[in-house]
Amino acid sequence: MRLPSGRLVRGRGLRRPLDPAAPLPTYGVYLLGRRPPDVPWEAHWLRWPDFRLPADREAARAVLTEVWERAATERVELACGGGRGRTGTALACLAVLDGVPAARAVAYVREHYDRRAVETPWQRRYVRTFPAAGRRGHG
Repeated sequence: MRLPSGRLVRGRGLRRPLDPAAPLPTYGVYLLGRRPPDVPWEAHWLRWPDFRLPADREAARAVLTEVWERAATERVELACGGGRGRTGTALACLAVLDGVPAARAVAYVREHYDRRAVETPWQRRYVRTFPAAGRRGHG
């Protein structure tokens, strides 16, 4: 998904295999309730049970900020099991970091990534209340 600043972040579902023609990421963040399988690139596990919110919201903020920063120069991906709920929520938070108003971030992700992204009411509320302090904006 392309953010307004031009940064690219790949969102995907781990239940579908990675397209063999797709370039490999240099950094991946896996939004799962249990430890993800090993991958041959740098990776971070963010504990985030299915249909829920991140177990540690401060850690989630720090990891998503790192994803946003690294996306300026690296190929990064966010992934959960299906690629819609948790991944869509994380992508919407990246959109907030990129300057999209929190109230519009879910719509932005649904338009630019997957029309069914951000599946639950509490995921939508999490995006709307994602910390605005330190918001980066374009650049």
